[in-house]
Amino acid sequence: MLSPLYWWQEFVRKLQELRGRPRELSLGIAIGVFVGITPTIPLHTVLAVALAVALRGSKLAAALGVWVANPLTIPIFYYGSWRLGSFVLGMSELTLPTKYSVFSIMKLGGHVTVAMLHGGVLLGILPAVLAYFLTYRFTSSPRFQGEPSSTADDTDETGE
Repeated sequence: MLSPLYWWQEFVRKLQELRGRPRELSLGIAIGVFVGITPTIPLHTVLAVALAVALRGSKLAAALGVWVANPLTIPIFYYGSWRLGSFVLGMSELTLPTKYSVFSIMKLGGHVTVAMLHGGVLLGILPAVLAYFLTYRFTSSPRFQGEPSSTADDTDETGE
């Protein structure tokens, strides 16, 4: 099994391969993280890229940012989305209907979906903001941009 360190290193490697201004890359990652946390799994990449186009962020960085959603994190995000959404909307605990019908199941599904969408949007705001600022700091660094850092040992008296 691959370690979380491996996945982090792979993410950083992919980010370093992207080209663009720090603002565009950071906005793309933030959009991807935000969308990745929302309960819209079949459309994560499509939504992230569409938002990146609309907000002028990096489309590739947005697609990379949705990697925050994976088989280990999706159950946590979805449960958290449902709990937060049902709390914010003032919904009572989920109870199964006593008479099962297609309409009762659809109604139950609609309430859960609405709660999860509301909760997912609220849950995604803070990680997206953090992702933006951390990525901006990372992509603005000379090390990321491939600029050599000058030290006193690298220069002589003339500054060359």
